[in-house]
Amino acid sequence: MMKTLLELPALLILDVQKGFDDPYWGTRNNQEAEGNMNRLLTEWRNRKGQVIYTKHLSLDPASPLHHRNKLGTEFKEIIQPLDGEIIFTKNMNSGFIGTELESYLKKNQVSSVVITGLSTQHCVSTTTRMSGNLGFNTFLVSDAIAAFEITDHKGVRHTADSIQEHELAMLQKEFATIITTNEIINQLNQQ
Repeated sequence: MMKTLLELPALLILDVQKGFDDPYWGTRNNQEAEGNMNRLLTEWRNRKGQVIYTKHLSLDPASPLHHRNKLGTEFKEIIQPLDGEIIFTKNMNSGFIGTELESYLKKNQVSSVVITGLSTQHCVSTTTRMSGNLGFNTFLVSDAIAAFEITDHKGVRHTADSIQEHELAMLQKEFATIITTNEIINQLNQQ
């Protein structure tokens, strides 16, 4: 049975930065991800919910998200934080490592989080695992995240869709409840 939202969780929007539009990452899936993130963001703002962003500043000079790449590190236009919304800057894949995210959530008595963002196999997966391990009631929005193709250690190419499917399969139950944008909005409207 799927867990349901008992309260309005904090909405985490991870690394929705212009650098992820760079060809450096390869082919991605779910071109609707940012639109779904925006729908959730609008819903949270309308409900005066807690919205938290992470911004990735890579230590790798080749990365489009490297801290010296001003344009690449900017948030995409569709996801622009408002004054008063919290941004945690990080240089690791987890939103919890090297940031005050965990202490912020605990200080504000947030026990549930809804995770969205980029990219599935990097920050989204790592943050989701840590969120579950730290005891937060974690919901991962399957259509508000996107993955990129990768080539593995054997030289085998894996499509973005297969990466997304495998990550969601590994994260469900053990670390998070997998949910869609429509399912979340429908649950909120029934409260």
